[in-house]
Amino acid sequence: MIRIIKLIVAVLGMASSAQADKPNILWLFCDDMAVNAIGAYESRFADMNPTPNIDRLAWEGIRFDKCYVANSVCAPSRATLLTGKHSHKNGLRGNLEDFDHDQMQFQKMIGQAGYQSAIFGKTHLRGDVQGFDHWETLPGHGKYENPSLNTANGTIQTTGHSSDVITDHALNWYCTRRDPDKPFILMVHYKAPHRKWIPASRFVGAFKDKIFPEPKTLFDDYETRKLAATHAMGIGKHMKVEKDLKADRWQHRKFLLDESLTGEALVHAKYQAYLQDYFACVAGVDASVGRLLAQLKADGIYDNTIVMFSSDQGFYLGEHGWFDKRWMYEESFRTPFLVKWSGVTTPGSSNSDLVQNIDFAPTFLDIAGVDAPGEMQGESLVPLFKGQTPTDWRKSLYYHYYMTQHGTTPHEGVSKGDFKLIRFYGEKTGGTDQWELFDLETDSAELNNLYDNPDMTGKVAELKAELFRLRDYYDVPDEKVGKVQRNNRDGHRANFR
Repeated sequence: MIRIIKLIVAVLGMASSAQADKPNILWLFCDDMAVNAIGAYESRFADMNPTPNIDRLAWEGIRFDKCYVANSVCAPSRATLLTGKHSHKNGLRGNLEDFDHDQMQFQKMIGQAGYQSAIFGKTHLRGDVQGFDHWETLPGHGKYENPSLNTANGTIQTTGHSSDVITDHALNWYCTRRDPDKPFILMVHYKAPHRKWIPASRFVGAFKDKIFPEPKTLFDDYETRKLAATHAMGIGKHMKVEKDLKADRWQHRKFLLDESLTGEALVHAKYQAYLQDYFACVAGVDASVGRLLAQLKADGIYDNTIVMFSSDQGFYLGEHGWFDKRWMYEESFRTPFLVKWSGVTTPGSSNSDLVQNIDFAPTFLDIAGVDAPGEMQGESLVPLFKGQTPTDWRKSLYYHYYMTQHGTTPHEGVSKGDFKLIRFYGEKTGGTDQWELFDLETDSAELNNLYDNPDMTGKVAELKAELFRLRDYYDVPDEKVGKVQRNNRDGHRANFR
């Protein structure tokens, strides 16, 4: 009997040791965080040092330079994060449909490896979260100030700025509610820096005296991109001085109400105000990231915790004269992705392989030692973290956007990193597909559509063939997307195209 007891104790000890050796995962996720807003990406804002805490993940780990999304809009991107599937497979093509929570999601499987899981902040997925051991999520987009949080036990009301509240609640779970003997995945999802760009009070005016460099395309004329010209996301025409830029709320913005401020002068002024608020929200997120990292270090588990930072998509910071996202152009198609895994990622390294947000879910499972189900369409990024890109790693990416909000039109496309082909369809095309081709190496701003250039006939044929191959590979339905109906909260039917 004594021998049996000793054996049981030994086995339990081995199991406990094995769990302790598994790395924790801290997943940091923003809403509409532009690659150009991260200092580590060395954009035109890098001299400002806007994100010192987030940048530490790049200096201590790896920066992914070609990380992209499958559908650049909030809810679909978050559905892809959890399912590892493109929008047509997880069922969420836009922000307006319900999400099928009953389907496979990585968090429902990661517990098989002994991981405890928790998510805080924005999910933007209608219905109750499934699979997480603990969750506190914003309803819909959530509020910047004094947000409510949905929980398994009902809705709770909080006080403070959303970035602070989300961090406080995540730290509370981490410090008081998790089992310290088990590995964890903690997902912290910030609302910031989503429109209307309301920072915490301590950051209001933090950048009011800063002059932000303008993009060369601030006054884009869309000469070779007819559909881009139909947008409704222009800083000059569509950004509201009161609703977006708080001119009726903040004294230092009152000048924007001057009716004599018009034309290009107004665009310049609105651009500066927009960037001041956007980066003030970014500063709040960066401070929160610093708090989380400091807590890991204080508890001595920083080195055994993989820290990843990303966003649901990129965002326009004045490029093409825009704010918002949605288009397959680089600023919204591309998203930041930084990974710190002590002893695995090479400090200060970068990676230029084509990766996509369909890869995140299988990566979480691979880290935990759980086999990803065949229905996941992404690949584990663990080999790339180790600097060991598989020889058969993808050479192209598929993208599909289905909505029409903000003057956009549905489109799909393929990118090989050096060239990109986009197919637009829907009402605005008049029943005839419209195409755009860009040479990203010579035209990184995507100003010159080469589709009708006779010298590009071969390249067009090559990329069309690759687009059709990807459609087959990802099992994309052939039918054009028409009206999708949903029930409004008041029970009436509503449509979007």
